This record gives sequence, structure tokens and C-alpha cells, in this order.
Amino acid sequence: MLSDLDKSVNCTLVKTIKEFKGMKANDVVKYIEGEPYVSIVPVEPGSTNAIFNDNSKIAGLNTENFEINEGLIRFDIIFYVRVPSKSGNNSNNENEISQVIINIEAQKDEPKKYQIINRAVFYISRLVSSQKQRDFINMNYDDIKKVYSIWVCMGMKENTMCHIHLTKDDLIGKHNWRGNLDLLNIVMIGISDTLPEHDNTYEMHRLLAALFTNTLNAKQKIDIINKEYDIPVESDIEEGVSIMCNLSQGIEEKALEKGRSAGIAQGKTSAQIDIILNMYNNNFTIEQIALATQYDVDKIKEIIQKN
Repeated sequence: MLSDLDKSVNCTLVKTIKEFKGMKANDVVKYIEGEPYVSIVPVEPGSTNAIFNDNSKIAGLNTENFEINEGLIRFDIIFYVRVPSKSGNNSNNENEISQVIINIEAQKDEPKKYQIINRAVFYISRLVSSQKQRDFINMNYDDIKKVYSIWVCMGMKENTMCHIHLTKDDLIGKHNWRGNLDLLNIVMIGISDTLPEHDNTYEMHRLLAALFTNTLNAKQKIDIINKEYDIPVESDIEEGVSIMCNLSQGIEEKALEKGRSAGIAQGKTSAQIDIILNMYNNNFTIEQIALATQYDVDKIKEIIQKN
């Protein structure tokens, strides 16, 4: 299951998945199935749907992908959740439980090289098409599972959230075409550098901003996590928050010292490596480390493997 710090993910689910609306973040954990796949499932067609052996052959999620001239591409986080299905396929039972696939992607800012929604559309399309022979077979398209792709972008001008999904426009006449328009869901979340007030609207934004801001010290972050969000902070988590706090300060100093000699830069790189390894040893995910250090996921993995 997700670690204590990753309960911020649970808070995100409560705010973005309509089936979880009104729940407490801690209550979401029981609906997550198995272990989330973190940076191991390929995006590339033909690679996402892999075969895993666990006493029997199961077609399962895989998180690794290679595109020519683009390097290795992986989904950040993928996992299944079970949710009440009020409009479930194949049944009129409102109490039916259905599976939903959740994908969470973390970005340190809005990319400049491409339009982020275009990438989100590609990702969510892969999450649907890769279900064939894993979640549905042959022409049993009614078994396609609903998918949410949630994108969290830090360093934005304001705190925002939008839901991008399918809609139907009748152009000529009206016909009740059968099917589920809620299968594809993209949620874009913008987190500003300013810590918002803790209210129902910005509850999720405040938690995410608090975890990654460089304007709060470790004690202030821990107080927010523990007192405002009822997330128990144990000694290992407290140490992890302290590491992240020091790291945030290091990132700010790095920006101010841009342009210094290569020797100084090399020294800072060595310090960053120590911080990365320390965070990894304290059970931070690769994505959390990448987001905080501004290194890409592949570089983080390379550093961990070499050290």
C-alpha cells in the first residue's frame, strides 16, 4: 500500500474521483488493490500489457516504454481501485463494485516542449487500449474499465483543477447511442508556490503545496500533515520531511547560485546525490525524489543504481 506520505495521493483521489467524493483520505486506502506500479509500466504500445506469472498467468500492468529518439517512457504511478458502480456495465445493481484504473503523473512545472494535454490524451488512450486481453477479451468492449489520468503540475501561477472528459453533441436529430461517456477522465491540477488556506476548496492543493514548498520548515510541514490532515507522523516520516525541507532549500540556493564555476557545481551535485540516496532509503518514491530534486526519473534511477 501507499506509505504515510503518499496519503497525499489519497487526498487527491477524494478530490478528483467522483466515486470517492465525501470520503476521508484515510478511508480510501482499503479500496486500492494490491501494490501500485511506480515507474515500471511502459507507455509504448505492445509493452504496457505484459504477462506476469504468479502461480498462474495473469495479463497485468507493466510500466516501461521505449520510443525511437525519445528514450524510455514510463507511467509515473498506476493502480487499480474498487469503487461502487452506480451505472455499471452489464448490471443495473447500484451496489455493484467495479474496478477503475488510476494513473497519477507529477510534473515540476508545465512543460514547454509540448502541450501537456496532448500528452495526457496519449497516456489515457494507452491505458484504455492496453486493457485488451488483460481486462477484456475479444469484442467484450463493455468490460473496458474507467480510467483516470491525474496530472499534478507544481510552480503554477494559481491553484487550479479541471476535468477533461468525453461529451456528446447532437448535430442532427437525437438518438440514444449506448455506451459510457465517462470511461476517459483527465484531471489537471495546478499547484501554485503560494500556500492556500485550508478549506474545502483548496484542501488538496494545500497538502501538496506544503509537502514540496521551500517556504516552510520541517516542523511547520509536519504540523500541517499531522494536525490538519490527521495523518500520523512517525519518526521515519518526520525524518523524511526534514530531508525534503532541506532539499527544498538546496534547490532555492541552486537557483541563486546559477552560473558559478563547474567545481562548485560538481560539489552541489555530490550533495544532491547524498540527498537523493537519503530520500530513497527513507522510502520516498522515485517520483517524489524527481519532483523535489528536479532530476528526471531516469537520472534518479541511474544515481541509485550506481550508489
